[in-house]
Amino acid sequence: MYQPGQRVALVRTTDSHTELRPGDEGTVRSCNHALQQLNVDWDSGSRLSMLLDDGDEVRRIA
Repeated sequence: MYQPGQRVALVRTTDSHTELRPGDEGTVRSCNHALQQLNVDWDSGSRLSMLLDDGDEVRRIA
């Protein structure tokens, strides 16, 4: 799945309170595969975690 240091871009999030928008990029800090939780250091300074089982989606970028 995802590994620390991989670059990702936001596809969508179910968090209506975040200022992140589709296309925003960040670096994976850690991933809990059991919980399907992806912890991301977003380039904007946000540290919002993605809950992949709850509808959040990211894609890998080069």
